[in-house]
Amino acid sequence: MSDTTSKALLEGGPDDLPERIVPAPDPGSDVKIELRGGYEHFRATTRHADSPEGRLPVYEWWERTEFPG
Repeated sequence: MSDTTSKALLEGGPDDLPERIVPAPDPGSDVKIELRGGYEHFRATTRHADSPEGRLPVYEWWERTEFPG
């Protein structure tokens, strides 16, 4: 069972992301954020960063996928 209180810090990607601190995904999974007709994808790094919500794992932007159509 995953810890629903875990958070992750997003780095990179579009400047207009609605949130930079999001629920952490299950181990081995990426974070996927819906934005402007597509998804922004973030992958886990080995880094951690201090944030207003404590020390969090850093997920780094690596690609965008567009919705079909």
